[in-house]
Amino acid sequence: MIEVNNLTAHSIDKKFLKGLALKILKKESSGSNFKKKDLSVALVAPLRIKELNKRYRKKNRPTDVLSFQDKENWGEIVICPIEVKKNAKKFNSNFKKELSRVLIHGVLHLLGYDHEKDKEEEKMRKKEEYYLNI
Repeated sequence: MIEVNNLTAHSIDKKFLKGLALKILKKESSGSNFKKKDLSVALVAPLRIKELNKRYRKKNRPTDVLSFQDKENWGEIVICPIEVKKNAKKFNSNFKKELSRVLIHGVLHLLGYDHEKDKEEEKMRKKEEYYLNI
């Protein structure tokens, strides 16, 4: 099950987010394994994501997306719509496309993709672009 919790005043298309996450999990998972796990997506204010970023990444600033793995479930993705909106403007994109990008990024992290090394980053970026364009 995919659950989307919007804890902000922003209007968010939950059905769209669920569908995109499901599409990635189906494509990246083996067999029907994806159905046995839950994914939680939380949309939060900048202060909340800043607190989480400081606690878990030692970075005292808001960010657009964080992902937290869970051994029994897929895990949780935390997104800050205000940061997403800022990034959309910064990268000459639109909110929906940037929201898609951060959700894809978060799901890929939960699936084990990383971007700490150049080779891994290239592989992850290619996957992000693939899912943005399907």
